[in-house]
Amino acid sequence: MFRALPAVLARPSGTVRTCVLLVLLAATGIAILELVREQTGTPGFFVGLGLALLPVPLLMAAFRWLGRAAPAPWPQLLFCFGWGACTAALIAILANSFATEWIAAATADPSDADQLGSVAIAPVVEESAKAAALLLVFVFRRRHFTGPADGFVVAGFTATGFAFTENILYLGNAFDEDLAHGTGLLNSVTAATFFVRIVVSPFAHPLFTVLTGLGFGAAALSAGRGRRIGLPLLGLALAMGLHALWNSSSRLGEYGFYVVYGCVMVPVFGLLLWLAVRIRRRRLRAVAGELAVYAAAGWLGPAEVPALASMPARSLARSLARRSGGRAAGRAVALYEADAAALALLRNRARRGGPGREPDFSGRERELLDRLWLRRATAGPALARAAVMEELLPPWFDPLPRPAVAPEAVLTGMPSPRRAGDARRDGARKDGAGSGAGSGSGSGSGFGAGLRRSGPWRSATPAGPPSSRPCVLPGGDGVR
Repeated sequence: MFRALPAVLARPSGTVRTCVLLVLLAATGIAILELVREQTGTPGFFVGLGLALLPVPLLMAAFRWLGRAAPAPWPQLLFCFGWGACTAALIAILANSFATEWIAAATADPSDADQLGSVAIAPVVEESAKAAALLLVFVFRRRHFTGPADGFVVAGFTATGFAFTENILYLGNAFDEDLAHGTGLLNSVTAATFFVRIVVSPFAHPLFTVLTGLGFGAAALSAGRGRRIGLPLLGLALAMGLHALWNSSSRLGEYGFYVVYGCVMVPVFGLLLWLAVRIRRRRLRAVAGELAVYAAAGWLGPAEVPALASMPARSLARSLARRSGGRAAGRAVALYEADAAALALLRNRARRGGPGREPDFSGRERELLDRLWLRRATAGPALARAAVMEELLPPWFDPLPRPAVAPEAVLTGMPSPRRAGDARRDGARKDGAGSGAGSGSGSGSGFGAGLRRSGPWRSATPAGPPSSRPCVLPGGDGVR
């Protein structure tokens, strides 16, 4: 027992890491909120909190939309938001204050210290603190960090949290200043600060940190160790440079802010928006191409593939499932869609990079296929109906062939994973008894038609060309 103790301490379990991170977020959250409240005063704190909340749902929805093709788990995204709002903000405010005071003491010029701290110190400290969340996800949740789209989403949630806390500080200080001088609403510093930070530039911090996220996303697709280290550092350097330019805009003359905003920030935002839409479309095309292989092997119904590659069809399938089976059915379809997308992207990376890129391809593929198989009875019909309603299928395609059994049996007549005793029962039934609702053999139709009654790990293959396994990985090391 004592020999195993060092190994346990050196390699903490996922539960231990989660508890440590939650305690860290809670402690830093309490500390940063109290620190901000001391600087803004209690009235300013609550006013800043209410105003800073306004852009958060919009930003989170925008980044969530980008990642919907293969959605990341909500706990991971909330961790990134919490890290940005609590831990990164606390690191930034303490480090920036210390650096500014040190520069002021060294130069005996507080105005130069503020300017140098804003342009040279703050971008380095803040972007590094936000990048720490991306590094944690990249290292410990590599399964959910698979490319530039994940870098976009993780960076966006982290920076949204950071901007939220920073906006509380700026808006709270502005309100406290207006309260002290009795300024009217229209001429108030609070209104001006709200316009600049919430209306004009709510995407500023996400825009910087997304460059770091793209570096990590590119590193996730790179095989060389040098690129896996260099690309995130390059993205971080670009984020720091753009952040420094933005902070210096107010000191570049009377129209410096407008020049930087119009000539740099807006074009960069448009470029990243175009890139985000392009990445999302490429992901959906990869989902369609890779899932077609699994559909040909019998793991998916042919009508499910176009539905899984269409975000409107996915949403419609969840609505149809909730309407007929309640929230549990809708949740099952959502999990089915997420697992199918993860499976497609896993295969796409392995096919492009070879076995070295995805050393655990077989185990991960088996896990995802097993989960798909268990939910297919609920998700398959909903996705097929959504494909028909969204007109994703050719007119001659019949997603639900007319069976010889009752219509209710079509919705439930899917093969289930083989359990103990199935082989003896199947041998006793032979041809006759297996054509009911729970069977996938004989003339049973629907999405389970033409499949032998067996589980996903015991040759649940189409009844056509014989194949002992469903998927062969092109360019890999044979059958997976």
